[in-house]
Amino acid sequence: MTQSQVTGKIRCAAFISGRGSNMMALVEAAKAPDFPAEFVLVMSNDPAAGGLDWAAGQGLAAIAVDHRLFGKDREGHERAIDAVLEAHGVEFICLAGYMRVLTPWLVEKWQGRMINIHPALLPDFKGLHTHQRCLDAGHERHGATVHWVTPGVDEGGIIAQAEVPVLAGDTADMLAARVLVAEHRLYSTALRQVLANLTKI
Repeated sequence: MTQSQVTGKIRCAAFISGRGSNMMALVEAAKAPDFPAEFVLVMSNDPAAGGLDWAAGQGLAAIAVDHRLFGKDREGHERAIDAVLEAHGVEFICLAGYMRVLTPWLVEKWQGRMINIHPALLPDFKGLHTHQRCLDAGHERHGATVHWVTPGVDEGGIIAQAEVPVLAGDTADMLAARVLVAEHRLYSTALRQVLANLTKI
Protein backbone atom coordinates (compact mmCIF):
# COMPACT_ATOMS: atom_id res chain seq x y z
CA MET A 1 0.00 0.00 0.00
CA THR A 2 1.50 3.28 -1.11
CA GLN A 3 0.61 6.74 0.07
CA SER A 4 0.01 9.94 -1.87
CA GLN A 5 3.25 11.86 -2.34
CA VAL A 6 1.29 15.10 -1.90
CA THR A 7 -0.85 14.36 1.17
CA GLY A 8 0.72 11.24 2.65
CA LYS A 9 -2.74 9.68 2.60
CA ILE A 10 -4.06 6.53 0.93
CA ARG A 11 -6.27 7.24 -2.10
CA CYS A 12 -9.76 5.84 -1.51
CA ALA A 13 -13.00 5.41 -3.41
CA ALA A 14 -16.47 5.11 -1.91
CA PHE A 15 -19.16 3.07 -3.68
CA ILE A 16 -22.79 4.16 -3.26
CA SER A 17 -26.18 3.33 -4.72
CA GLY A 18 -28.29 6.07 -3.15
CA ARG A 19 -27.93 9.16 -0.96
CA GLY A 20 -24.59 7.99 0.41
CA SER A 21 -24.80 9.19 4.01
CA ASN A 22 -22.02 6.82 5.10
CA MET A 23 -19.90 8.10 2.22
CA MET A 24 -20.51 11.66 3.40
CA ALA A 25 -19.42 10.77 6.92
CA LEU A 26 -16.23 9.16 5.59
CA VAL A 27 -15.38 12.12 3.36
CA GLU A 28 -15.88 14.53 6.25
CA ALA A 29 -13.74 12.41 8.59
CA ALA A 30 -10.98 12.22 5.99
CA LYS A 31 -10.66 16.01 5.98
CA ALA A 32 -8.83 15.77 9.31
CA PRO A 33 -5.08 16.27 8.75
CA ASP A 34 -4.20 13.12 10.69
CA PHE A 35 -6.72 10.85 8.94
CA PRO A 36 -4.87 8.24 6.82
CA ALA A 37 -7.28 8.34 3.86
CA GLU A 38 -8.21 10.85 1.20
CA PHE A 39 -11.29 10.24 -0.92
CA VAL A 40 -10.62 10.92 -4.57
CA LEU A 41 -13.59 9.17 -6.17
CA VAL A 42 -17.22 8.34 -5.47
CA MET A 43 -18.60 5.57 -7.69
CA SER A 44 -22.19 4.48 -8.23
CA ASN A 45 -24.06 1.95 -10.32
CA ASP A 46 -26.94 4.43 -10.61
CA PRO A 47 -26.58 7.83 -12.33
CA ALA A 48 -29.50 9.10 -10.21
CA ALA A 49 -27.81 8.32 -6.88
CA GLY A 50 -28.22 11.42 -4.74
CA GLY A 51 -24.78 11.17 -3.19
CA LEU A 52 -23.08 11.86 -6.52
CA ASP A 53 -24.17 15.50 -6.54
CA TRP A 54 -22.94 15.97 -2.97
CA ALA A 55 -19.58 14.40 -3.82
CA ALA A 56 -19.16 16.59 -6.89
CA GLY A 57 -19.89 19.61 -4.72
CA GLN A 58 -17.01 18.53 -2.50
CA GLY A 59 -14.66 18.61 -5.48
CA LEU A 60 -14.48 14.82 -5.77
CA ALA A 61 -14.72 12.83 -8.98
CA ALA A 62 -18.31 11.52 -8.93
CA ILE A 63 -18.89 8.89 -11.60
CA ALA A 64 -21.71 6.47 -12.35
CA VAL A 65 -21.28 3.31 -14.39
CA ASP A 66 -24.89 2.32 -15.01
CA HIS A 67 -25.28 -1.41 -14.48
CA ARG A 68 -28.41 -1.47 -16.66
CA LEU A 69 -26.30 -0.82 -19.75
CA PHE A 70 -24.52 -4.14 -19.24
CA GLY A 71 -27.58 -6.40 -19.00
CA LYS A 72 -26.62 -9.63 -17.27
CA ASP A 73 -22.88 -9.08 -17.80
CA ARG A 74 -21.99 -8.33 -14.18
CA GLU A 75 -18.28 -8.83 -14.71
CA GLY A 76 -18.33 -6.51 -17.70
CA HIS A 77 -19.91 -3.85 -15.53
CA GLU A 78 -17.25 -4.32 -12.89
CA ARG A 79 -14.42 -4.23 -15.42
CA ALA A 80 -15.71 -0.83 -16.51
CA ILE A 81 -15.77 0.27 -12.86
CA ASP A 82 -12.26 -1.06 -12.33
CA ALA A 83 -10.98 0.97 -15.28
CA VAL A 84 -12.30 4.12 -13.57
CA LEU A 85 -10.64 3.10 -10.30
CA GLU A 86 -7.32 2.61 -12.06
CA ALA A 87 -7.63 5.92 -13.92
CA HIS A 88 -8.02 7.76 -10.60
CA GLY A 89 -5.18 5.95 -8.84
CA VAL A 90 -7.48 4.40 -6.24
CA GLU A 91 -5.76 2.15 -3.71
CA PHE A 92 -8.61 1.22 -1.35
CA ILE A 93 -12.40 0.84 -1.64
CA CYS A 94 -15.13 1.51 0.92
CA LEU A 95 -18.55 0.12 0.06
CA ALA A 96 -21.00 2.60 1.59
CA GLY A 97 -24.53 1.56 0.78
CA TYR A 98 -23.60 -0.13 -2.50
CA MET A 99 -26.51 -2.43 -3.29
CA ARG A 100 -24.89 -4.69 -5.88
CA VAL A 101 -23.49 -8.11 -5.07
CA LEU A 102 -19.96 -8.07 -6.45
CA THR A 103 -18.56 -10.81 -8.65
CA PRO A 104 -15.56 -12.90 -7.59
CA TRP A 105 -13.52 -11.15 -10.30
CA LEU A 106 -13.64 -7.71 -8.63
CA VAL A 107 -13.56 -9.07 -5.09
CA GLU A 108 -10.45 -11.12 -5.76
CA LYS A 109 -8.68 -8.28 -7.55
CA TRP A 110 -9.27 -5.96 -4.57
CA GLN A 111 -8.94 -8.59 -1.85
CA GLY A 112 -7.52 -7.00 1.29
CA ARG A 113 -8.22 -3.51 -0.08
CA MET A 114 -12.02 -3.39 0.12
CA ILE A 115 -14.31 -3.09 3.14
CA ASN A 116 -18.06 -2.79 3.66
CA ILE A 117 -20.44 -1.58 6.35
CA HIS A 118 -23.48 -3.72 7.09
CA PRO A 119 -26.47 -2.63 9.22
CA ALA A 120 -26.50 -5.57 11.64
CA LEU A 121 -24.26 -7.32 14.12
CA LEU A 122 -22.81 -9.99 11.87
CA PRO A 123 -22.98 -12.93 11.65
CA ASP A 124 -26.64 -12.19 12.44
CA PHE A 125 -28.89 -10.91 9.66
CA LYS A 126 -26.76 -11.08 6.55
CA GLY A 127 -28.34 -9.57 3.46
CA LEU A 128 -31.33 -7.23 3.33
CA HIS A 129 -34.12 -6.01 5.64
CA THR A 130 -31.93 -6.37 8.70
CA HIS A 131 -33.89 -4.06 11.00
CA GLN A 132 -37.25 -5.77 10.55
CA ARG A 133 -35.62 -9.18 10.86
CA CYS A 134 -33.98 -8.10 14.11
CA LEU A 135 -37.34 -6.97 15.49
CA ASP A 136 -39.06 -10.14 14.31
CA ALA A 137 -36.42 -12.24 16.06
CA GLY A 138 -36.97 -10.40 19.33
CA HIS A 139 -33.35 -9.35 19.77
CA GLU A 140 -32.52 -6.76 22.43
CA ARG A 141 -29.38 -5.52 20.67
CA HIS A 142 -28.78 -4.49 17.08
CA GLY A 143 -26.05 -2.49 15.37
CA ALA A 144 -23.57 -2.29 12.53
CA THR A 145 -20.49 -4.15 11.35
CA VAL A 146 -17.51 -3.12 9.24
CA HIS A 147 -16.01 -6.17 7.54
CA TRP A 148 -13.66 -7.23 4.78
CA VAL A 149 -15.33 -7.96 1.46
CA THR A 150 -15.09 -11.57 0.29
CA PRO A 151 -16.97 -13.51 -2.42
CA GLY A 152 -19.59 -14.60 0.13
CA VAL A 153 -22.24 -11.96 0.93
CA ASP A 154 -21.51 -10.34 4.32
CA GLU A 155 -19.14 -13.18 5.22
CA GLY A 156 -15.76 -11.42 5.41
CA GLY A 157 -13.73 -11.03 8.57
CA ILE A 158 -15.17 -8.58 11.09
CA ILE A 159 -13.10 -5.43 11.63
CA ALA A 160 -15.30 -3.52 14.10
CA GLN A 161 -18.87 -3.41 15.41
CA ALA A 162 -21.12 -0.90 17.14
CA GLU A 163 -24.17 -1.91 19.17
CA VAL A 164 -27.43 -0.04 19.71
CA PRO A 165 -30.33 -1.09 21.95
CA VAL A 166 -33.64 -2.28 20.57
CA LEU A 167 -36.26 -0.23 22.40
CA ALA A 168 -39.85 -1.06 23.24
CA GLY A 169 -42.14 0.17 20.50
CA ASP A 170 -39.37 0.35 17.87
CA THR A 171 -40.37 0.16 14.24
CA ALA A 172 -37.90 -0.88 11.56
CA ASP A 173 -37.52 2.76 10.53
CA MET A 174 -36.87 3.92 14.09
CA LEU A 175 -34.27 1.22 14.59
CA ALA A 176 -32.67 1.98 11.23
CA ALA A 177 -32.26 5.64 12.16
CA ARG A 178 -30.54 4.74 15.43
CA VAL A 179 -28.23 2.26 13.69
CA LEU A 180 -27.33 4.81 11.00
CA VAL A 181 -25.99 7.23 13.62
CA ALA A 182 -23.78 4.43 14.92
CA GLU A 183 -22.69 3.54 11.38
CA HIS A 184 -21.42 7.05 10.71
CA ARG A 185 -19.15 6.93 13.75
CA LEU A 186 -18.08 3.33 13.29
CA TYR A 187 -17.03 3.43 9.64
CA SER A 188 -14.48 6.21 9.92
CA THR A 189 -13.02 4.69 13.09
CA ALA A 190 -12.69 1.29 11.42
CA LEU A 191 -11.17 2.76 8.25
CA ARG A 192 -8.58 4.62 10.28
CA GLN A 193 -7.67 1.38 12.05
CA VAL A 194 -7.44 -0.66 8.86
CA LEU A 195 -5.30 1.83 6.96
CA ALA A 196 -2.99 2.39 9.91
CA ASN A 197 -2.33 -1.34 9.97
CA LEU A 198 -1.85 -1.58 6.19
CA THR A 199 0.73 1.20 6.08
CA LYS A 200 2.81 -0.68 8.64
CA ILE A 201 3.16 -3.67 6.32
